Order: sequence, then C-alpha cells, then structure tokens
Amino acid sequence: MHDGGLRDTGGVRPTAAEVEEAVALAADLVDAWGSWGPNMTPDATRVAFISDRSGVPQLYIQDIVLDGPQPPARHVPLSDDPVLEVRWAADSRWLACEVATDGGVRTAVWVVRPDGSEARRIAGDAGEHAELGPWTRSGHRFVVTFPGATPGSPTTSYLADPATGRLDWLAEGDHIHVLDVSLEERFLVIRDGERGQQFVVVVDRLTDEDFSALPAGATGSTDVALIRPAPDDHSGPVYVYLASDVGLPRRQLLGLPFGPNGYRGEARTLAARDDAELEWVDADDAGRLLLLVWNVAGSNELELFDTATRERTPIPGLPGLVASDPVLSRDGSSVVLGVQGPLRPRELWHLDTATHHWTRVTAAPDLPARLLVVPTLETFTGVDGLPLTGWLYRAAHTPGPAVVYLHGGPEAQERPMFSPQHQALAAAGLTVFAPNIRGSSGFGREFVHADDLYQRYAAFDDVCSAAQHLVDAGIADRGRIAVTGRSYGGYLTLAMLAFFPGTFAAGIDVCGMSDLMTFFRDSEPWIASVAVSKYGHPERDRALLEHISPLASADRIDVPLMVVHGEHDTNVPIGEALQVVDALRALGRPVEYLELPGEGHDYRRADSRRRLYGRMVRFLAEHLSGPCERTAEPAA
Repeated sequence: MHDGGLRDTGGVRPTAAEVEEAVALAADLVDAWGSWGPNMTPDATRVAFISDRSGVPQLYIQDIVLDGPQPPARHVPLSDDPVLEVRWAADSRWLACEVATDGGVRTAVWVVRPDGSEARRIAGDAGEHAELGPWTRSGHRFVVTFPGATPGSPTTSYLADPATGRLDWLAEGDHIHVLDVSLEERFLVIRDGERGQQFVVVVDRLTDEDFSALPAGATGSTDVALIRPAPDDHSGPVYVYLASDVGLPRRQLLGLPFGPNGYRGEARTLAARDDAELEWVDADDAGRLLLLVWNVAGSNELELFDTATRERTPIPGLPGLVASDPVLSRDGSSVVLGVQGPLRPRELWHLDTATHHWTRVTAAPDLPARLLVVPTLETFTGVDGLPLTGWLYRAAHTPGPAVVYLHGGPEAQERPMFSPQHQALAAAGLTVFAPNIRGSSGFGREFVHADDLYQRYAAFDDVCSAAQHLVDAGIADRGRIAVTGRSYGGYLTLAMLAFFPGTFAAGIDVCGMSDLMTFFRDSEPWIASVAVSKYGHPERDRALLEHISPLASADRIDVPLMVVHGEHDTNVPIGEALQVVDALRALGRPVEYLELPGEGHDYRRADSRRRLYGRMVRFLAEHLSGPCERTAEPAA
C-alpha cells in the first residue's frame, strides 16, 4: 500500500493568516463550555450536573422548568480540583461526587448537601484512590471502591454513610465494580475481570451466596446492570437488566429473573439490533419502563422499552448526534441527558416520556460566527479486507495536508462530537480523518477484540490504510499527512513513526506509551493489572511487548514530532514522554515537548486545552506546509 516514501504533490497550503485564525477559533471553542453528567431528584424537578463554564469542571444545581425560561444554575463549591461525577441520593438529602485530586488520575469521593453545606471528603487523598459507586435505591448509603494500591492486592468496596463518613465492608475481588445495590441493600450486582474478559455475579448478602448473572465461563464486557422488581408474577420477584456482550456478538439488553428464595432463572435477550450496540440502559423504580440508548456507528438513537409487553418505542428528535449520561426519573415520566454534536457543545435536555417533547435545560454559550465543519462518515478497508469507518473533517480545499487522528482506549470510539481540536485543524486548512480502527468499541465484540495481543500488528496496518484512503480519495497529498492521537492513540502515533518510516510527515503524541514494559512497571497497579488482556502480560508476553514498543526503534523516527503530557498523569506516567523525548534529542532529531501543569491523563482545564490546541495547529501547519523531499522506503 506504500509507494516508496514521502513526496510532495503540490496542492494547497495553509497561509499564516489561516493558521492564526484557526488558533483563535480553537480558543473560542474551548471557551464554549458545556454541561454533562446529570442526576435528578426523585420528583424530577431539580438536576445536579457538571459544567466547565468557569474553566474547570465543577458541580452545579438547577431547577427544571418545562413551561418557561430556565432559571440560572447555582454553583455548589466543593474543591478547586475538577469534579468528575455527581450522584443524587434517592431521598434527595445528599449529593455524592467524584473529584480528581490535584487534577490527576487518582480521585476522591466527596459529599455535600444540596444547599452547599456540610461539604467534605469521605474517601481518597493524594496518596489514595477512591471511586464513586451507586447509591442504594433507598438513598441512605452509597458505594465507595478502593482499587488495589499495590500489585496483586484486591479491590475493596464499602457502603458509605454520608452523614457520618462511616465505611462498612461490602465486597472484595480482583477488579470489582459494584454496578447496583437493591433497595434493601440485600442484593449486589458485581462485575469483575480484566478488560474485555469480564464476568458478572449477583450476591445475596443475607445468605452469603452468589451466582453468575451470565452464562458460566463466558466473558466479555458489561457496562450496566440494574436490579428492579420483575415485570410480572411469573419470572420471580426480582430482575436484573444488563447491557452486555458476554457470549454475544454485540452488546444487547439482557434480563435475568431470580428470587430471594433461591430461584435462579437464565439471562435472556430482551432487545437487540444487528446494526447497533446497546450503549446504556436505565429503569424506573417499578421496573416497568426502560430507557435504551443505541450506538449506531457513533451516533445515538433512543428507545423506551415496556418490560411487561416487550414493546419498543423509538424516540424521535434527539437534539444532537450523540447522547451521554442519560437518567430516567424514578417514576419513569422524565429523562434528562447530555446532548452534543459537531456544531454544539454539551447541553442538558429533558424528555417527556409520554409526549416525547424535548426541552433544553441548560443554557448554551454562543459559538463563533465562523462556519464549522460537519464530518462525514467514510468507509474504507484494512489490508485484510476488514471493513472500517472514520469521521472526515474536510478542509475547505483539497487535496492538501491532512491529519490522521487516533482515539485512545483502544476500546474507545471516535464519534461526531464537539471537538475544538478537529475544527481548529480544519480551519487551518488541515483535513482531519479520525478512523475507528480494529479494537474500537461500538462495532461488536469481535471487532473490539480484533487487536488483542499479537493482533496489534493488524491495528498498525489499519492506520496505514486510513492514510492510504485519504490519498486514494483525492483528499490528501501523499507527502503531507501527519498522525496524532492521545493515550493509546499517542502510542500508535509513536509506533507508526518508528515502524513505518516514510508513511507520515510529522506526528503529535499526546500522553501515549513509548515502552509497554515501563508502562506496566510504572502505571497505577489497578490500571496495569486489567490491561494485560488487551496488550499482553509483562512476563508471559515480554517478547511481544518489547517488539511493539516504539522507544526501542526511536532511531527510525526521522520526522518532526511533538510530545505532550500532563504533569500528574499516573495512568500513562510522564516518564513515557520524557524517555522518548530524551532519546530523540540524543539522536539530534526534531522533537518538541509540551508539559501541561495541573493535568492528569485527561486535560480538563480550559487554559490547558487552549494552549495545547494552539501548539498543535501551529506545529502541524508548519511541518505540513513545505515540500517533502525524502523518498525512504517505509518499513514492511
């Protein structure tokens, strides 16, 4: 698929004025704050949510008005650190929040009254990582989980009392997550296992018994599990609803009946689609109405599901391409969810489940007058014929310079969301192609596992295929395509430059791994331990990990590279950036380094993102503008 290296084929070049306008556009779009992560009171009259309108994600509360202007949101002070998540107790008396300690990877759990009083940290500090779990259905206590702090140590979950801060032991396992707790705190649904190889069990705390919620021995991914009353009198008094692909080709809605008297039914499919994966499910308290959110190649579609009749009702008019964090009210009358798209930042919207009427809840900032790009969904094939897709943000003039952007995960998914980065690059005259190569989520269980372990090489080929597609379609000049990405996408960026020299003219690695052995050595233990199923085990698969680590082949990186990392990143530790920068500088290769203070693995502060996007635009415009004279053969 390669034709002998880089060469210039002419075409348009971004002007200095276009570049600086694009930098200004990026800053304006970063300032277009959003609202997300909603959670409602039981009567569905107030919503708590996260918003970065101050420049840092913080906690807000707002009344929901359906027949007039929305009232202003009220900031509830907790901490200067970014607030990541909020959950409202069923009795409305408390809010529980997850906060990024010092802006880094480790998090703390806080509680606060809705009026802002009695705010305090329940668990987690600079040296301890604590994660927020669900409230019990009664609303009196909630789950706090402490992942193993040292290699091989277990993960432990507790029930926390918000008034006293008392933690009562709940469950323990290798990598457990408590997905739901029943009303009377008797039953738990727990997920355990490594990435993509998870299993789910139901635990009866009264009898100290547990049983598998899914076929015994089968593994996969389960994102949501809810305990609710059964929809009828024939299937047992209790039901678990799951969004899972365990033993299935795609994530589906499964239902599992069971009873406190020892009755155990079998999980069976209640709703499935051949063209989509079930991304999220929520249920009312009665277990009669479910909200289903389907992922269709990155866009979302909503349905209501009647558990008694099995009737599925599509919901039209979703005011954006992508929905997130949907919450169904306890009585089933309302939905509040985040909505966004390429032309709009994250907003909160309300849906009346009876009338299907939509009402915008949160105010939205004005966007720049400059026309933004609506991406198109492109299809192409891998070298082995595997069908692939990607979102194309086409610059005003093509063919010309282009950027292949690679998402993280690998199990994440590129979607048509609000992206100041993509929009700014397109405004600078740089077409952006963001593919979902094998390993991405949203396309079925086989696809998401198609890059595991030794199949990593096929994922490398997919990135080359994405670049080739831009050339074949007449979108990009062969010699002026760059590669960039964050996290796993940053690792792929380094891998492409090291293993396929001559394919890309420049690269930007954002918080990527440069050596998988040092990543496993230095990452947080609970992150490293679940990653072995995806990348390989640092002992059993040492030869593989060493062979696919770009650092060992840094001498083959001979195009301009920018490396970006957050100061407090302990997911992909900052040493991954420093060691590749040092290696390239020792070789005299062109490399820039940008360190973002006060940031972890995700860049949550607006000033950090403004700085990053400005540097990216200028770097890529500079290094994709001139003629390319190298003709080195790429690596096989």
